[in-house]
Amino acid sequence: MSVQVVAAKMAEVELKDVPTGKDLPAESPLTPTSEGKSLGRNDPHEAGSSAAASPTAEPSAKAGEGSLGLLAPNPAKMPQASAMKRSDPQQNGGEAFVNRDGTVAEAPRMKKQIQFADQKQEFNKRPSKIGRRSLSRSISQSSTDSYSSAASYTDSSDDETSPRDKQQKNSKGNGDFCIKNIKQADFGRREIEIAEQEMPALMALRKRAQGEKPLAGAKVVGCTHITAQTAVLMETLSALGAQCRWAACNIYSTQNEVAAALAEGGFSVFAWKGESEDDFWWCIDRCVNVEGWQPNMILDDGGDLTHWIYKKYPNMFKKIKGIVEESVTGVHRLYQLSKAGKLCVPAMNVNDSVTKQKFDNLYCCRESILDGLKRTTDVMFGGKQVVVCGYGEVGKGCCAALKAMGSIVYVTEIDPICALQACMDGFRLVKLNEVIRQVDIVITCTGNKNVVVREYLDRMKNGCIVCNMGHSNTEIDVASLRTPELTWERVRSQVDHVIWPDGKRIVLLAEGRLLNLSCSTVPTFVLSITATTQALALIELYNAPEGRYKQDVYLLPKKMDEYVASLHLPTFDAHLTELSDEQAKYLGLNKNGPFKPNYYRY
Repeated sequence: MSVQVVAAKMAEVELKDVPTGKDLPAESPLTPTSEGKSLGRNDPHEAGSSAAASPTAEPSAKAGEGSLGLLAPNPAKMPQASAMKRSDPQQNGGEAFVNRDGTVAEAPRMKKQIQFADQKQEFNKRPSKIGRRSLSRSISQSSTDSYSSAASYTDSSDDETSPRDKQQKNSKGNGDFCIKNIKQADFGRREIEIAEQEMPALMALRKRAQGEKPLAGAKVVGCTHITAQTAVLMETLSALGAQCRWAACNIYSTQNEVAAALAEGGFSVFAWKGESEDDFWWCIDRCVNVEGWQPNMILDDGGDLTHWIYKKYPNMFKKIKGIVEESVTGVHRLYQLSKAGKLCVPAMNVNDSVTKQKFDNLYCCRESILDGLKRTTDVMFGGKQVVVCGYGEVGKGCCAALKAMGSIVYVTEIDPICALQACMDGFRLVKLNEVIRQVDIVITCTGNKNVVVREYLDRMKNGCIVCNMGHSNTEIDVASLRTPELTWERVRSQVDHVIWPDGKRIVLLAEGRLLNLSCSTVPTFVLSITATTQALALIELYNAPEGRYKQDVYLLPKKMDEYVASLHLPTFDAHLTELSDEQAKYLGLNKNGPFKPNYYRY
């Protein structure tokens, strides 16, 4: 029977009033709040504080105004309707009314306005135990609201308890770990198996060297991103004879299911997605300060683990043979220690090896910058004005990707050589204050501090996206935004709106921390190159005869860089050309390499 016929038969039925907003059921106010501190990168006792943002459905028109309620429709504008109403599945269960003339009118929509509690809360309090739990709980739960391959398979029923307050054991009865949920181990094992397929060099190294056990007796304490790719590295180190204990170098980048798989496999892992600052340092301490276990090698990413041992357990360096560091920030700290005469063990600067600089920094960031921005903001890049701060390898990768997508890209730079490269690559070199009012996206890639300060944040246009591709959270002055006059709204996992009193808002990603590993993933194949370089650096330092390396910072030997690259060529069915004896003699090279001097710039 058609709608028109039904309407005709209902013509003489007494009409009933359409319900107004006051007749509809009210909903409970949503005022979730939590408090916690942001992760400081120098000293846990000197770090700035923060307040965790709350999830929201639709922000109120003005910060600090409105309350959750139903806006009553204007009865004068409502169509006259019959008593017959139907449920329309295409309207998500909403109701529609059939008019007397046979047309269908939709019932008035309910609009929500949310008032967040404690908008003027104190931001300088160190989190109590309850505050720490609340922060960890809110971040962990929001991290799984929408699925991404970087998100963890988290059972929401476990979110009520901090991992620090749980007693968990794996299937073999071992409980020397602290993770989100050991029950996720099966999911994590599948993630690791997928990663193994894209990490040919590590798998080849594992196969070639596990008979020799070059790391037999090594006790490696690590602080890196705990992802499926790191798990492949850890299991490779174990196959080569090492014992490993691990913490996370970033509070957002841990894949909970992978940490569970590692714990199930017997590794001592202390990490979960959404740690508080207090949790972060506690996990590092649990890795280091354990009775009957003394590390003799350090694998660090950012320098936090090295800093913690220097500060809390300096005597441990008597038995440590070396440090392997892979980040700009961590390497900078090592050079500072060396210059001050405080570096008491040899250190390997993996960050500046060719295989790390060119592949992890350039090619990895060229792909992952787009992935991170798309997953968090769904932004369209074509025509957007973007400023990239820093034109090192990371900045080069970001600029190339954004330019290819049709963005208008500006670059800021302090180094005249990098600046000239930016100009030659077709980018406009500017000072940040020249374009800050007009750009749509701001990306920091410098490894420095206070690159984007409050003055620039105040001058940004409404809706500007602000994010960081450097390792540490020092480049954007997020602490300056933790003030009572600004309102924070958590709109999705790792995405916050920071709202000014006049209604202007910026979109801050991952609270200024590393975008790609906090908000998305990075290409596994590229991480295979970096992880293999780290493994070889550990082997080199651990097995080096006494006196080869002094208490200083060293680059990975060129021969090892070339070896790492050669292990990845078979994936592309690539065939290297070999020098003849005559050619090798002409160039003054060994036929087997190294093929470039140390001063060569790739």
